[in-house]
Amino acid sequence: MKKIFVTGGAGFLGYHVINYLKDQNWPAQVYDIEAPDPKEYPIGTDFFQNDVRDYASLKKAMTGADAVIHAAAALPLWSAKDIMTTNVDGTRNTLRAASELGISQVIFISSTAVYGIPKKHPLFENDPMVGVGPYGKSKIEAEKICEEYRSKLCVTVIRPKTFIGPTRLGVFSILYDWVASGKRIPLIGNGHNLYQLLDVEDLCAAIFLALNADKEKANQTFNIGAKEFRTVREDIGALCEYAKSGARPMSTPAPVVKFFLRIFEILHLSPLYRWIYGTANKDSYVSTKKLEETLGWQPKYSNTATLIRSYEWFLAHRTEVEGHSEGVTHRVSWKQGILRLIKKVM
Repeated sequence: MKKIFVTGGAGFLGYHVINYLKDQNWPAQVYDIEAPDPKEYPIGTDFFQNDVRDYASLKKAMTGADAVIHAAAALPLWSAKDIMTTNVDGTRNTLRAASELGISQVIFISSTAVYGIPKKHPLFENDPMVGVGPYGKSKIEAEKICEEYRSKLCVTVIRPKTFIGPTRLGVFSILYDWVASGKRIPLIGNGHNLYQLLDVEDLCAAIFLALNADKEKANQTFNIGAKEFRTVREDIGALCEYAKSGARPMSTPAPVVKFFLRIFEILHLSPLYRWIYGTANKDSYVSTKKLEETLGWQPKYSNTATLIRSYEWFLAHRTEVEGHSEGVTHRVSWKQGILRLIKKVM
């Protein structure tokens, strides 16, 4: 049993990983810029509210931990300055504090956004990194810092595909709202491209395996995503069929839609940012072979299964979700902006 320090512990992944560790009887500490709701966490969880950019506070709170899961991140809807300082400086602070405190392992949650919009698939861990926008670039810079510290401590870098599950809202709250409302779901293009997702529980399982692995095996970079996934049209279609609301996927001319989404993004009228709509009509999947062979990881959920699981949670909490203020994290709904007007004619 280890005591685990989780940056970004109030976020979507933080919430799930801490409760996953509870089931393994591993205590955890929450460090986040936001104040979490203690009722959502195991009894005895320690909470520290501060910023990962505050080195002194971070190091003090981290003292006594056996390992660190660094999940704190500024998401793409944040300002470019906050994204770079939080994701890059925050990662540097976390690794520096862990090294100075003699903590043996840090698990850094990166992103497959580091690959940009690639032209070939599947993607492997040694493929080129080309960041799109401040978020993708910040994750690349953060990974470079991880490489620098690998000679001092074990640094596991995990690059997840977009992960969802119960309590996940963000951009997916828009999809679930449209499906529940029986709307046509406009795909970017015809939806015949393969697009891999990931269930948050499967991500938590990989993190736990890394915490228990031999340090030589864990001191590496791993892709992670669902093993079973189909085309966007097939997976969204399966969700619509499950919902029985009358919702159905609808093809659109990708170049035209992307043009207008770019205009909406520049004018701050839409929450959809370039990496989302830029990859939405393209194949997007990674190889998980290294994670499976090195750490023995095997996922439980397919794309369709995790979409349905997440949608079920949304339906059960829809009144609560719609009564909550909107924001820019994964645990609250994103403002639909002009998409709300488009929804009316779908």
